[in-house]
Amino acid sequence: MVEPGADAGREPRNAGWLFIGFYALAMIGAWMTILTPLIVTLPLRIHRISPDNEGAALSLVLGVGAVVAMAASVVAGRLSDRTVSPWGRRRPWMIGGAVGGVVGIAIVAMAPSVGLLLVGWCLVQLSVNAALAGLTAVLPDQVPEHQRGWISGVLGMSLPVGQVLGTFLAQALSPNLPAMFVAPPVAALALIAAFACVAPDHRPTPAQSPSEPLLHWIKAFWIDPRRAPDFAWAWASRFLFMLGLAFLLNYQAFFLIHHIKAAESEVPRIIFLSALLSSGLVCVASLVGGKLSDLLRRRKAFVAMAAAAYALSLWGIAASGSVESYLVAFAIAGLGQGLYLGVDMALVTDVLPDRETDAAKNLGVFNMASALPQTIAPAIAPAILFLGRGDYAVLFAAAGAFAAAGALAVLPISKVR
Repeated sequence: MVEPGADAGREPRNAGWLFIGFYALAMIGAWMTILTPLIVTLPLRIHRISPDNEGAALSLVLGVGAVVAMAASVVAGRLSDRTVSPWGRRRPWMIGGAVGGVVGIAIVAMAPSVGLLLVGWCLVQLSVNAALAGLTAVLPDQVPEHQRGWISGVLGMSLPVGQVLGTFLAQALSPNLPAMFVAPPVAALALIAAFACVAPDHRPTPAQSPSEPLLHWIKAFWIDPRRAPDFAWAWASRFLFMLGLAFLLNYQAFFLIHHIKAAESEVPRIIFLSALLSSGLVCVASLVGGKLSDLLRRRKAFVAMAAAAYALSLWGIAASGSVESYLVAFAIAGLGQGLYLGVDMALVTDVLPDRETDAAKNLGVFNMASALPQTIAPAIAPAILFLGRGDYAVLFAAAGAFAAAGALAVLPISKVR
């Protein structure tokens, strides 16, 4: 267990195993709530509701939902930094967001039309990103600098583990689509509530959370790249990497159906196998990379190599013509993704502006680099598919180019090595 440090004006104490374990489980739950619909259930639901217009419908739902996610991330982060409550400043956002995620997913699962499904998905994005705003702020709040690489590596595992657990639940409950939707967020609520019970949380006084004029509050979301160039480059790298990842997560079901020619009934099983195969590699790469980055005091080289490996894997997926070759390329993606997510969060925390006063808000701004690609990818995917004559391999080749650019973007960072 650790003691709050930022509010005391000193470095936090070492994080113990109980804290780390519950923290990782809470992050797994949050990612499971978002990723399971993105990867499996949402495309399948849209395929049933609007089979003749599935691509455009999915792009609409993902695009609008991503805008909501982006706004929710920064606004909830800012509000979390300023929250004064008997339960602390992070806890209400964690638990409230998890509850909202369950409600939103239930709406999506039962929606008879794309319009109502869109409403439910926006509620999911709003709620879960509010929970993530509180969860991610715990890293700078409660973890000392010398442990951030290691714990960032543990947290980096949460995304692939959440993906595997979510897809496992989906394929285990298939073909009961409502159950496939609802099981992951219910489990997430329990995990996040457990972490909220054991984690320390600063309770600021009203004097520490003064009211602000609206214009000043809005301006706070702009971080001048000239004042924080390292943060800007880290933001650009994450944006480009996540743009490549967004194409893979959002369109792999359609890639399997239309390019690999897999039957719709086989898609959940194939996606689960790919997630299971890559997850072990993600976990190893995330843990080893995070620990090595602490020991060697290096961040940039790990992040750049990871993004480059991920680019190669996307090009490999684009070139695949069978389930077997698809799975091999997905394994390489697991290495790149694990190494990137295991070290990148530590790098960002090291270059975060105003860490003691605006950690959650600035992390919310950084999280826009993860949310914005969910808007950009579906917006530009139709154009790429048009140029590629409907070939999803062309879409994944373009995704690889974005990930490669993400590797280059991290190189100008100067504050950390």
